[in-house]
Amino acid sequence: MATMESLIGLVNRIQRACTVLGDHGGEGMSLWEALPSVAVVGGQSSGKSSVLESVVGRDFLPRGSGIVTRRPLVLQLHKIEEGRSEYAEFLHAPKRKYSDFAAVRKEIADETDRITGKSKQISNIPIHLSIYSPNVVNLTLIDLPGLTKVAVEGQPESIVEDIENMVRSYVEKPNCIILAISPANQDIATSDAIKLAREVDPTGERTFGVLTKLDLMDKGTNALDVLEGRSYRLQHPWVGIVNRSQADINKNVDMIAARRKEREYFETSPEYSHLSSKMGAEYLAKLLSRHLETVIRQRIPSIIALINKTIDELNAELDRIGRPIAVDSGAQLYTILELCRAFDRVFKEHLDGGRPGGDRIYGVFDHQLPAALKKLPLDRHLSLKNVQKVVSEADGYQPHLIAPEQGYRRLIDGSISYFKGPAEASVDAVHFVLKELVRKSIAETEELKRFPTLTADIAAAANEALERFRDESRKTVLRLVDMESSYLTVEFFRKLHLEPEKTTNQNPNQPGPNADRYSDNHFRRIGSNVSAYIGMVCDTLKNSIPKAVVYCQVREAKRSLLNHFYAQLGKREKERLGAMLDEDPQLMERRATIAKRLELYKSARDEIDSVAWK
Repeated sequence: MATMESLIGLVNRIQRACTVLGDHGGEGMSLWEALPSVAVVGGQSSGKSSVLESVVGRDFLPRGSGIVTRRPLVLQLHKIEEGRSEYAEFLHAPKRKYSDFAAVRKEIADETDRITGKSKQISNIPIHLSIYSPNVVNLTLIDLPGLTKVAVEGQPESIVEDIENMVRSYVEKPNCIILAISPANQDIATSDAIKLAREVDPTGERTFGVLTKLDLMDKGTNALDVLEGRSYRLQHPWVGIVNRSQADINKNVDMIAARRKEREYFETSPEYSHLSSKMGAEYLAKLLSRHLETVIRQRIPSIIALINKTIDELNAELDRIGRPIAVDSGAQLYTILELCRAFDRVFKEHLDGGRPGGDRIYGVFDHQLPAALKKLPLDRHLSLKNVQKVVSEADGYQPHLIAPEQGYRRLIDGSISYFKGPAEASVDAVHFVLKELVRKSIAETEELKRFPTLTADIAAAANEALERFRDESRKTVLRLVDMESSYLTVEFFRKLHLEPEKTTNQNPNQPGPNADRYSDNHFRRIGSNVSAYIGMVCDTLKNSIPKAVVYCQVREAKRSLLNHFYAQLGKREKERLGAMLDEDPQLMERRATIAKRLELYKSARDEIDSVAWK
């Protein structure tokens, strides 16, 4: 089995590590709170400071009238080997060791003033002090401001309630052992410490009663009814303390000598000699230490369960925000590629229907393109007046003999050129959808949120690729339109049976009122034929333009959106790769904190396992 000193000493070290990391809870119980500690509670001038100094064996606490303890003091005692020099350390000044305990007293006062100012205000921000000495037992004590009933000058009216709420926030925790300090020269029924302890620990399982100032009781009276449990019974025995006199304090009487003097008082006292072996500060310290060790052993299963639960939560949090990135260029390149693939997967899910958005591309082909084709001004281009004009100009000085070949071609070319607008508009509309899907995919790729620079680089590379795909798609659809002009479907015109023109003039030797070379009916027939052919071309382009757009833009976006980016990555130096993986400083700080807490909890679990079950 582990020794009492090693187990409690381990708890002290873990609590100190928790304090360094700021691991004091949040949601649920923290490891610090799960580990037992002793809260020292008492009214003003009850002798709390004297008890603590007697337990430590050093005169190190500020003294004075009114509220001297204005911030909680978390005091961790660490027993070291005999012969080694004792010293103290503050958490807020970890690099300085105090061997002069008068300097410790001054630092406590200065650190208190640093937060509260030189006023009589209080603060719930604790001061953490560790004392290493061969004259102490391993123990964690929390010295709390003294309970008071009246606000003095310079204090807010709420000071009484504020102090009680602060003290209560410590002692109501189920793993807190309450050291209730009461002066023997006052009625125990009026003890503020006992009253509060009874409220938060009605069974008395966590409460140790300490009776101070036994030597100051009126002559002919004693505290045996309290010490022997008749006046107020606790589950644990009461311990009597003899405080140092003011004269001893003024003379700086050595605390070891004060302990010896206290032992002599109990051994020679007619009233208390039969209890002398269970009285005094030394006995109190050992009693608390033994009880603390017992409590720790009882709590080990629940402590280990809490540690394992917290380790799982911390691992899950690290997985969520991402593990640290390796520093070598190979690992960095691998990480970047994995992040790119994660984005690419999300982007493809949008295109293929796993996520919304890809259906908008189909909407371009099914609604936008047909609507644009319907709005083309073909009726105006193939109006009787324009057909007459185009055909006449195409014939030049020589009228056509059978069919207006050049007139037909010019009318067809002019009509087909209108298709370029809807074709380009389809390309641009799909490009806009793809850009929007890239933006959404980046926002939805959780892994990228850690790396703003890489996110920006991927967005830039993806949009640059989409620009290239758009340019190629635009060339292709315009080429499709030009192809319709470059070679007409001859079979369409061979099937047309043009009727001979019928003149409307009664006298063929005299020109009619129409000075045109041909009749209106002839031009109407030409316009109708061209319109039918353009309708056929329109149906063809309505099918081929979407094919070209999908082939050049959508398919390429799915297949090679980041290919150019990948090629560039391979040429980048380690420093540039590292720069791409820069993170939000707050996120990096958060991960470092989690990693340290994870290391603390794993180490605590291993140490508790190794020490507790030896």
